[in-house]
Amino acid sequence: MSTHTIERPAVPPSATPREGPRRSGVLRERLAKWGLRGTAILYLGLMIALPTIAVISKGFSDGLQSLTSALEAPGAREAILLTLALAGICAVVNVIFGTLIAYVLVRYEFPGRGLLSTVVDIPFAIPTLVTGVMLRALYGPNSPIGGFLEAHGINVIFAQLGILLALLFVTLPLVVRTVQPVLLELDEAEEEAARVLGATRWYAFRRVVLPKLRAGIAGGGLLAFARAIGEFGAVVIVSGNIIGKTLTAPVLIFQLASQFQPNQAAAVATLLFAISFVLVLVTERLVGGGRRSAE
Repeated sequence: MSTHTIERPAVPPSATPREGPRRSGVLRERLAKWGLRGTAILYLGLMIALPTIAVISKGFSDGLQSLTSALEAPGAREAILLTLALAGICAVVNVIFGTLIAYVLVRYEFPGRGLLSTVVDIPFAIPTLVTGVMLRALYGPNSPIGGFLEAHGINVIFAQLGILLALLFVTLPLVVRTVQPVLLELDEAEEEAARVLGATRWYAFRRVVLPKLRAGIAGGGLLAFARAIGEFGAVVIVSGNIIGKTLTAPVLIFQLASQFQPNQAAAVATLLFAISFVLVLVTERLVGGGRRSAE
């Protein structure tokens, strides 16, 4: 009697029970990742990119004719030059004092340091129109300080000095908060070693700390300049908007828009935007490069 071996037909291996949930988990993770990216890109596009494209296309829909026409308006060229000049002075002054404040906040322990740090952020928290009202109440001709200064020939309100004070107030936190993180990342050992060797605090700061802060200081100054050329709320309250004397570029844009000249207003706005955008790009490169070199 012969025996026969009965072989069972090969059954293809079935998927393991865990493979299905694993695939669905990977799919959900990818969808969540792209969903977050898409939401971020969509929001940035709607809030920033779309208005930017709109103002550029509006201002240059007929080439440079709108910009040329806007610059031919009374006081337009003087307004742009005044804005750039005051923004430059503001950036230089706040670079000096903003770096000093950042150094004091980081390197010194003293009562009220937290309060001082909070005071630095006040310009971020209040509307710029309120800043203008504050300066007008403090330096106006009917106030004690303003009356005293006016009696000695120093006009603040409705003068270029008032515009400069408003810009200094608004842009100071930008310098402090740009320099402060760079200072926090620096090792204090080198500075302390220089002082142990007999160097004064100023010499140690100038020779040891300052070279590593240059990128942060330059970045803060450029941000302050870019912010200053676009300031409107505080300036419109304290400047008086005198053509050829205290009229600034943002107020000029407002006047052009109020006079039903949207193309000219958009052209000047695009010019200011281009300057600010280039400065922000340079700032990102400087601050990023400075942090990498410090590491």
